[in-house]
Amino acid sequence: MPFVPHTEEDIRHMLEAIGVESIDDLFDEIPNDLRHDLGDEKPLAKVPEGLPESDVARLMHARANVDGAPLCFIGAGAYEHHIPAAVWEITTRGEFYSAYTPYQAEASQGTLQLLYEFQTMMASLTGMDVSNGSLYDGASSLAEAVLMAVRANRKSKSKRILLPRTTHPHYRKTANTIVKNQGITLEELDYDREGGHIDPASLSDDPGDFAALVIPYPNFFGVLEEVDVLTDWAHQHGALVIAVVNPLALGLLKSPAQWGETGADIVCGEGQPLGVPMASGGPYYGIMCCKQALVRQMPGRIVGRTVDLDGKPGYTLTLQAREQHIRRSKATSNICTNQGLMVTASTIHMALLGAEGLKRAAAQSHANKQQLVKKLSAVDGVRNTFNRPSFHEAVIQLKLPVNDVLDSLAASNILGGYSLAEDYPELGNALLVCATETKNETDIEFYAENLQRIFTE
Repeated sequence: MPFVPHTEEDIRHMLEAIGVESIDDLFDEIPNDLRHDLGDEKPLAKVPEGLPESDVARLMHARANVDGAPLCFIGAGAYEHHIPAAVWEITTRGEFYSAYTPYQAEASQGTLQLLYEFQTMMASLTGMDVSNGSLYDGASSLAEAVLMAVRANRKSKSKRILLPRTTHPHYRKTANTIVKNQGITLEELDYDREGGHIDPASLSDDPGDFAALVIPYPNFFGVLEEVDVLTDWAHQHGALVIAVVNPLALGLLKSPAQWGETGADIVCGEGQPLGVPMASGGPYYGIMCCKQALVRQMPGRIVGRTVDLDGKPGYTLTLQAREQHIRRSKATSNICTNQGLMVTASTIHMALLGAEGLKRAAAQSHANKQQLVKKLSAVDGVRNTFNRPSFHEAVIQLKLPVNDVLDSLAASNILGGYSLAEDYPELGNALLVCATETKNETDIEFYAENLQRIFTE
């Protein structure tokens, strides 16, 4: 039975106040042929009968189990990491689980404090001055960073962004979809075929006016770019630097604030590696940080800490640069959704692991990737593609068609990696593989044995 908070008398008073006779009069713009009588069961004929809670739980568990529990070596932007049990036990408490982005600070101090703590942790992890309270996902956060850079770069009159092909293909497509109708051009930079990175020597001494350079770190191949040289090159030509990062990797690698002489200007990326399960494809959330000088151009919300008249700490929204808070012409974004539940999980995850825990998880992931590449490269018909340092992903070349190999591995309950055939056909039979701290020597040996079997059949 639906909960309707208004009594018949309440409804009558409201209708009288606005000068209509019935609620139906409020929908007179909808043509009659598009309406249906609530008593008419035909439009709802395909809706199944309701189920008891126990049956619903059983159904949902059955559907979740369809995915099975394969041994996963796929990365490509979504990563399987260990998540302490306490993370989601706390996250799914009613205080957090049912809360959305707060608009009235006095009613949402707990959620505001959590967002404040998240921002503090993220600013510390990236080395930047300020972080917002999250965005929709990693791909749209790049699009938002591009829009932000065009607005913020007063030195450039251009709407031209240099975007390496080593950036995640889905991020590039999403960013282009969002910014192309605003006259912004995403100009792709090709990568070195031996290193899998942007070779600084290939950059022009006279690139013309451009607003920003995007630097993925690690890039889509898992390779580490020459961030110091690239950052200084962009700044020397009056452009801003947008870092697209894996936040877990920053537990081990130097922060974007330390790149080159003055550091990156904007940092964005996907927050999923921080305590968010892969969950059949989402939901995830986007991160965004920047230098203090650019904060007025940052989309989303920023939570601040203050004290009340009694000297007690309190939290409030100190920046809300979206169209429902300010004039549309002054808004920085209208897609700055805060994935509150995912941010909650990440905040708890980072608090439990701490800086040392993040560093250990990143270091173990890197070590496992090294072992994985070594084992797979020992198989006849497999070789490592790039000669540059990489984090926890690598590209390998196979002597057989990648999709056929992946199908054979799947039959042994192994998700063998991500095929690069569609996005990078020039690499031939290339497979992107990943190993995180969740893998062990037995897992890696099992993968290598099955790959050897496939190549000798």
